[in-house]
Amino acid sequence: MDMDGVLAREEHLIPGADAFLTELRENDIPFMVLTNNSIRTPRDLRARLLRTGLDVPEKSIWTSALATATFLANQRPGGSAYVVGESGLTTALHDIGYVLTDSDPDYVVLGETRTYSFEAITRAIRLVERGARFIATNPDPTGPSREGSLPATGAVAALITRATGRAPYFVGKPNALMMRSALRAIGAHSAHTLMIGDRMDTDIVCGLEAGLQTLLVLTGISTRESVEMFPYRPTRVIESIADLVGRTANPF
Repeated sequence: MDMDGVLAREEHLIPGADAFLTELRENDIPFMVLTNNSIRTPRDLRARLLRTGLDVPEKSIWTSALATATFLANQRPGGSAYVVGESGLTTALHDIGYVLTDSDPDYVVLGETRTYSFEAITRAIRLVERGARFIATNPDPTGPSREGSLPATGAVAALITRATGRAPYFVGKPNALMMRSALRAIGAHSAHTLMIGDRMDTDIVCGLEAGLQTLLVLTGISTRESVEMFPYRPTRVIESIADLVGRTANPF
């Protein structure tokens, strides 16, 4: 399931999310919480969720940073990268044995940060021009804040692409690669797995392309009206994750 808009919203618990997770545990149903945000480590995100009243173990949190690290570990084990991002991304890359450097790296890896540095972006552009492969954790153009939208990975990736003529490979949602890596992490098969999300253009299409059934909740971005704008549909639309309490064994 997605995190923001499904389990929590602006640091507040979405009613019913705690009961839903409790029921999953009681029925021994494995689950994974997904987020395209690459800023925080699973430990940081667990602490954030605990403050809202949700107890989610670190092993049940899968970020675009972890998906990116898994992808790079398979593509080029023991490689090197120049990273524009924060601890969620740098920690994930260190954990797979990557060297972080600005001297002839194999990859430029772009993630989210609260304060994008013009100097760091300029360095990324020059390294891509010199032949570094360009990877981005996710294509989200903006992120939320109390004051309004913030530029996110997708927007900064567009800047680098415009300057270099090189487009990145995006690992996070809606790339089904992120979903498949999460499935492997919990030993699940797509035929027996359900994706719960609040966005048609990331969560639902990602689940569909990975072969999962999908549930759209209306507590986040997408609305019943916006569903009709897309050429694909979720398996089912529900008001909130609270609607699944008592029905986790058979949500349809």
